[in-house]
Amino acid sequence: MAVVTAVESSLRYRGWRVVAACFLMALFCWGFAFYGHGVFLAELQRLHGWSTALISGASTATHLLGALLAAFVASVVDRLGPRILVLAGVAALAGATLLLTVIDRPWQLYAVYLLMSVGWMGLGLAAISTILGLWFAERRGLAISLALNGASAGGIVVAPALAFLSQALGFAAALRLATAVMLVVLLPVVVLWIGRPAHRTAASAGPPLPAFTRAMAMRSFAFWTATASFALALVAQAGVLVHQIAFLDPLLGRALAGTAVVVTTGMAVVGRLALGAVVDRLDPRLATALSLASQVVALAIMVLTTDPAALLAACALYGVSVGNIITLPALIIQREFAPAAFGMVVGLASAVAGLVGATGPGLVGLVRDLAGSYPAALAACALLKVAAAGLVLMRPRRA
Repeated sequence: MAVVTAVESSLRYRGWRVVAACFLMALFCWGFAFYGHGVFLAELQRLHGWSTALISGASTATHLLGALLAAFVASVVDRLGPRILVLAGVAALAGATLLLTVIDRPWQLYAVYLLMSVGWMGLGLAAISTILGLWFAERRGLAISLALNGASAGGIVVAPALAFLSQALGFAAALRLATAVMLVVLLPVVVLWIGRPAHRTAASAGPPLPAFTRAMAMRSFAFWTATASFALALVAQAGVLVHQIAFLDPLLGRALAGTAVVVTTGMAVVGRLALGAVVDRLDPRLATALSLASQVVALAIMVLTTDPAALLAACALYGVSVGNIITLPALIIQREFAPAAFGMVVGLASAVAGLVGATGPGLVGLVRDLAGSYPAALAACALLKVAAAGLVLMRPRRA
């Protein structure tokens, strides 16, 4: 029987099913564990009278622990396989969302949100990048871009559905229904499509190499220029997105400010698709710097104008690179580190950047309070983007 060599550009290649599965993973992971936090905040305040600071602190704890756990994704995949990792993530996320319907003490809220961190580990950025790294080499950029569009879809589909169902059915019934849908959709997809490739791709071919450790990565100039740039960009990006409605509401009104958020999220999908089609042929460091520069221009427009049309255009321009800022670091790592180290280095970079990026909303809020207005906070975010662009262009020397 003839041996068929897998070709990543072929639509019949099994790796594209894995991309579809990762898209659905991102859809529910970001839908519940990122965008869904806004719905949880409003409903938990209504039900229990807990303060914004208390609930927001639990959300921050989730993201911090999720970032730490990302560093160990590659180790879990190596020892237990990608399917076990993802199933554990699904179980943790489903368990957390169901437990949210029965808690009545603040400590229980923190325990549930920390359980949600395991969902981030099994379904989030590090997991998706590592799994797709097993299946793709030449078209890895396109594969990751397509899969991570599920993150934007989570903000467009899952979070609004949670808000609508909570109003129509009540918070507990809404979460139980949404969790049931997630399990019905994800479980068969994970069981059937998530796994290791049977063939040896360019990502796994070649003789065994000496183990590349986390300590070696942490001493690498290439690692830090890519990771520090990613971290600074995430600080600014998380801050801008969390405070976007608060900044725009006085200028545009609540309805148009909500439209601006939809525009930003929609353009993130467009930007990922557009860049994903060509990114495997581009210099990822230069593409990252140009993406950051476009966001600096967008922030400058937001600072300098109050015209509604200009502000909406700036939100659209900013949104084009929102998804790509998350996708591109993995492609830099692919180019500059050995294939066998890809998953470990991506997980470590995600952990470092996630820990730093989690401070973004708080820092933007602090600058806004000290300055008395949002333009100063947005200007600070623009400076962080400039610094990130400079760092990513500091290329390591080639041996």
